[in-house]
Amino acid sequence: MIINKKILALFILLISVFSTAAISYAGIMNRDLLCYTLKTGISMEERVPNGFMGTWRVSSKLIDNGGSPIFKQTGIDLWNLSRTGSVINLSNPFTGASASITVKYVDGSTIRFTKRGNYDNKILTDTVELNLDGERFTGINTLTLETLSDVNKSVIKTETAKYSLVGEKISGMSIMGK
Repeated sequence: MIINKKILALFILLISVFSTAAISYAGIMNRDLLCYTLKTGISMEERVPNGFMGTWRVSSKLIDNGGSPIFKQTGIDLWNLSRTGSVINLSNPFTGASASITVKYVDGSTIRFTKRGNYDNKILTDTVELNLDGERFTGINTLTLETLSDVNKSVIKTETAKYSLVGEKISGMSIMGK
């Protein structure tokens, strides 16, 4: 009976520590995230396969512009994906842009991430889903461009676009490791 009480007390303490970490990480109480944290203790960023890291030639083709004429029909870019600890950075040597990405989903060789950038009175949010297949990936990039009011910074206009993506590995980590 005493041993059972000690085990129960230890179990409650562990749940309390992990749930506090999960709440501060997610910002909300999310039962699925709590279960994931208790099972593995690994962040989403750490679950991204090493095969995604490296330099990629990325082609994009507009598939929906929501009626907005501001989005380009096609594009070619270089992406450099790198990881330091549990932080993944996406940079583009063509534009000089660089941002930490927030990984939202990882399932095997499929990842979904977001990145946000503030430009003058605009906020650009990229939501990208990629499927890795060897030295190539395919995916979808959904862009949301919000224009803010000069007066109170409220959103006065939202424009969206969706692109199909194809990436070809130029250099970087081997896809053989995690």
